[in-house]
Amino acid sequence: MALKFPKLKWLLSSLITTSLLVGIPHPTKAQTSETNTSEFQRIEQPLGLKVGITAVGLGLIGLEFWWFLLSKTKAQTAQLAEGFQSVNITVDGGYSPDQIVVKAGQSVRLNFLRKDPSSCLEKIILPDFNKAVDLPLNQQATVEILPKTVGQYTFHCGMNMFRGTLTVEPKQ
Repeated sequence: MALKFPKLKWLLSSLITTSLLVGIPHPTKAQTSETNTSEFQRIEQPLGLKVGITAVGLGLIGLEFWWFLLSKTKAQTAQLAEGFQSVNITVDGGYSPDQIVVKAGQSVRLNFLRKDPSSCLEKIILPDFNKAVDLPLNQQATVEILPKTVGQYTFHCGMNMFRGTLTVEPKQ
């Protein structure tokens, strides 16, 4: 048979291999327990509890939505003093204010007062102005920049966890 029908042998071995891989259903019945021994029992909860938990969950989702998408701090415009646009920024768990508006073409003084002792806020980095300044604890550190181009520029801590925005508007 091997010499006369090589294709039949190949076909037969392919069918057997496929049936072993796929598995042909056997007529034997799987062993199952006929008794209803459910491990889980349904616990009925009062409707008020269900409504209350749903309301709290929706409230928390709404709070997160507001916190991450809708809560924007108001921008503070730098005040002109002694030929410089100046703004005082408190560093305490972030930057306050974290959005600053200045005019293009005028020197800007950013006065940072660091009150937070965490190491993350030890340094302020203004990458677009090539500035990195150490902020001593409970002392004012001043950063002077000259924004020439209109746009938005970021400043951040040494770990880039806390950020602020410097918006440069055209000179009126």
